[in-house]
Amino acid sequence: ACRYLFNGTRVPYTVVLLVIGIFLGSLEYGTKHNLGKLGHGIRIWNGINPDLLLAVFLPVLLFESSFSMDVHQIKRCMGQMVLLAGPGVLISTFCLGALIKLTFPYNWDWKTSLLLGGLLGATDPVAVVALLKELGASKKMTTLIDGESLMNDGVSVVVFQLFFKMVMGHNSDWGSIIKFLVQNSFGAVGIGLAFGIASVFWLKFIFNDTVAQITVTLSASYFAYYTAQEWAGVSGILTVMILGMFFAAFARTAFKGDSHQSLHHFWEMAAYIANTLVFILSGVIIAESVLSGQTISYKGNSWSFLFLLYLYVQLSRCVVVGVLYPLLCRSGYGLDWKESIILTWSGLRGAVSLSLALSVKQSSGNSYLSSDTGTRFLFLTGGIVFLTLVVNGSTTQLLLHLLRMDTLTATKKRILEYTKFEMMKTALKAFENLGDDEELGSADWPTVIRHISSLKDLEGRQVNPHDGYEAGSLDPTNIMDIRIRFLNGVQAAYWEMLDDGRITQCTANVLMQSVDEALDLVSTSSLSDWRGLEPRVHFPNYYKFLQSKIIPHKLVTHLIVERLESACYISSAFLRAHRIARQQLHIFLGNSNIASTVINESEVEGEEAKQFLEDVRDSFPQVLSVLKTRQVTHYVLNHLNGYIKNLEKVGLLEGKEVSHLHDVVQSDLKKLLRHPPSLKLPNVDDLITSNPLLKDRSSFRSLAIGETDA
Repeated sequence: ACRYLFNGTRVPYTVVLLVIGIFLGSLEYGTKHNLGKLGHGIRIWNGINPDLLLAVFLPVLLFESSFSMDVHQIKRCMGQMVLLAGPGVLISTFCLGALIKLTFPYNWDWKTSLLLGGLLGATDPVAVVALLKELGASKKMTTLIDGESLMNDGVSVVVFQLFFKMVMGHNSDWGSIIKFLVQNSFGAVGIGLAFGIASVFWLKFIFNDTVAQITVTLSASYFAYYTAQEWAGVSGILTVMILGMFFAAFARTAFKGDSHQSLHHFWEMAAYIANTLVFILSGVIIAESVLSGQTISYKGNSWSFLFLLYLYVQLSRCVVVGVLYPLLCRSGYGLDWKESIILTWSGLRGAVSLSLALSVKQSSGNSYLSSDTGTRFLFLTGGIVFLTLVVNGSTTQLLLHLLRMDTLTATKKRILEYTKFEMMKTALKAFENLGDDEELGSADWPTVIRHISSLKDLEGRQVNPHDGYEAGSLDPTNIMDIRIRFLNGVQAAYWEMLDDGRITQCTANVLMQSVDEALDLVSTSSLSDWRGLEPRVHFPNYYKFLQSKIIPHKLVTHLIVERLESACYISSAFLRAHRIARQQLHIFLGNSNIASTVINESEVEGEEAKQFLEDVRDSFPQVLSVLKTRQVTHYVLNHLNGYIKNLEKVGLLEGKEVSHLHDVVQSDLKKLLRHPPSLKLPNVDDLITSNPLLKDRSSFRSLAIGETDA
């Protein structure tokens, strides 16, 4: 109900959940147990072990967040993330610890003050990720804040554990501190990579089994967290973050078509459920900490020190961003002053901080940590979580608006006009097709328009907006925007080719990476995605010598064929994707100057790929033939799969029949992927003589590079 009611408002969904939790907790702990079984349930949830709370919810939330991040952008922003998560956490911890020690009247020693500073020193990814996704911040900004929050959280937990051990009387010399930090950091990275490698290797043996694939990702995240946190004694948060990023880098193309969609929906739903429960529970814990600890929280000075601590938290965040700003501007994608303001203001705290405060409270009541100190920790942490979520979370969208970071550029507005014009044309075509039939007669177009509000503003002003790009069309901003859209179309074509079996997973990863690198350069140069592929695609002269009769065919196959196959896959996929993207751009923008400019850049990019395929065709035509054979076989099997599904859909086949036929086709697909047609190297003249189809040079060329349809 809250998600529905507050959709489209400036109040984030997570803030509403926190208020609901506070309301439920206040009802139970402020009404003398009048809620019956509901109150009993609230008390059971409130009494959850903090370690169990983290172990249940964090693996889902952290894996979903890190797995959905853009790997290329992570690489570019890694320097900024490390700065904010390393020196940034230390600066924040010591700033907060010093301010608490010097201004708070609780007579805490330096270790205890720094413990609270470490607990509050890092932003919480659970809160930040939920907020950013809801507000629709830019992809670059989301990646930076999301990645920084994930790394921040892992580092801050390690810092918290370090000071917690010191407060509880453990050895605190420099040698033990460095050993603890190194073990936690490198141990977490090692375990995350180990689980990532094992899981990705396992996924290679799972074929078209969506349930098994999702189960591997889910179980890997929980097993990795548990192994790191409970068995190895290192940071489970850093472990799951490394695991998710490893999956994003090496396993994204392992999920194709329906499996990819199912995986996305599963993790989206799992994260939604976990977020909902975590923030409601956080609200209950905050209410209990305020209402149950009356001796602490109802004193006026405690409330005033809570608000003072909130100011300290914001001040420490300003200091971190301010001190690191010169370095942040010079690394990654850079950082302007507007983005630095959002980065400062989006330092939310959430369930992780609360869980750590709960663990402090549970461990209090001894000579090292008094029960009053534990209660104060929970009260102050709960208050900070509430204030950052309610104040910062609710005003971030307003701040984005004031800084004009949520407005559309002139180029994007023009694209919207293009799209609206095409929408009207599409609606007219649909009306022509469906507006009149022999059973029901004709439809009334004005009434149709009245019920489609998105088309109301378009009627009566159907001027072709393609003309809008003719005047001043070569503006650099416009060209950059169209290049980005063109490259997005190229990447979408690669995904489609992966689903159709035209390219392998390894080839897809290489092609996707080339597009990501080209997207970074659209503002300074023409299309350049071939630049990232060029080192993998070249035809040295000694290949032709190896093809001579002097060298044994088996040795030739071993030396060059596998490398040529990969290069041919890359070249043919590159040419096909660019051809598809050019066609789509021409359909959308017509013959405008800007479209012609980008299309010409694309054609120039493809020259080397065409030349490479020509060289292969002249020296090793069998390589192209085998690649096309594989593609056609995969295409035919996919087509048969779709045909069987369609027969089931129209009711001509029943469940058992569908299952039998589907298993047969899937078995053939599995055999094709694991044992693809291999290349044999007969004499070229014998090959052409024995196959009349190949006598025609143009037919052979067409077959080889796949210009004709299967």
